[in-house]
Amino acid sequence: MVYTLYVELAAHSFAMDLLFTWLWITTECGRLQVSPGEIVVLPQGFRFVVDLPDGPSRGYVAEVFGTHFQLPDLGPIGANGLAASRDFLAPTAWFEDCPRPGFTIIQKFGGELFNARQDFSPFNVVAWHGNYVPYKYDLSKFCPYNTVLIDHGDPSINTVLTAPTDKPGVALLDFVIFPPRWLVAEHTFRPPYYHRNCMSEFMGLIYGGYEAKADGFLPGGASLHSCMTPHGPDTKTYEATVARGNEAGPHKITDTMAFMFESCLMPRTCPWALDSHFRDLDYYQCWIGLKSHFSHDKTDVKSNDLQNGNKSG
Repeated sequence: MVYTLYVELAAHSFAMDLLFTWLWITTECGRLQVSPGEIVVLPQGFRFVVDLPDGPSRGYVAEVFGTHFQLPDLGPIGANGLAASRDFLAPTAWFEDCPRPGFTIIQKFGGELFNARQDFSPFNVVAWHGNYVPYKYDLSKFCPYNTVLIDHGDPSINTVLTAPTDKPGVALLDFVIFPPRWLVAEHTFRPPYYHRNCMSEFMGLIYGGYEAKADGFLPGGASLHSCMTPHGPDTKTYEATVARGNEAGPHKITDTMAFMFESCLMPRTCPWALDSHFRDLDYYQCWIGLKSHFSHDKTDVKSNDLQNGNKSG
């Protein structure tokens, strides 16, 4: 079955368990036990309930409208690598046939929430068929690819799932992870370089530390760099990387899992987030103190001595 590759949906939610606890997500297709470091995709229209057996839990959620989540095209990589379809798991059919007086359904429609009450369980579906199902994926099963000689690869090489647009290479939403992996590139600035691009980047940290921000970016935290907003490693990471020189040996990034929602759309920050006392008002200061390490041989070259890289005749 290929339901793990393509899920028919017009809008769906995407959730990631964060703390060292687990969830029971009950759907009309069955139940999913979700552990830390796993993701869940819930297609549009499904009734679901999230139970917290171990108490409060935190995570990240994204909603996608108008397209499908699918595995990215592997291109020159070939048939294997990144997220494998066999590792996506769908629930076994499960149902409950019992009275549930006052069961409240909260339905999102047109951007608003509506309530409805019924006296029976919505999970009384005995069986299902087809490929329109919820599913989960364990991020530890991801097979990362990386640079083995020079240069820093684009983060798209770490895409787990993508919701593409009609324009090739531009996604409605890419879900990208930064898992444990080896860094072996030579004569290369290994962390993400300073950049701005046409995509908006929402990053979160599940556990461990993030390679491009040595301090202040903690598990459960998130950052947002909107379209064309310059960003890159903090000063501490930058200076430590430069200090290693061009001959730094292989280094393994361990005990970490960061992720990114990358979208061609411009996200709007809600008042709740802007007014939150968890907001880092001093975030910009992580780049204070950046200084240039650029060096070159100074030569006395007149502007008319060279033309298009060649001596003028």
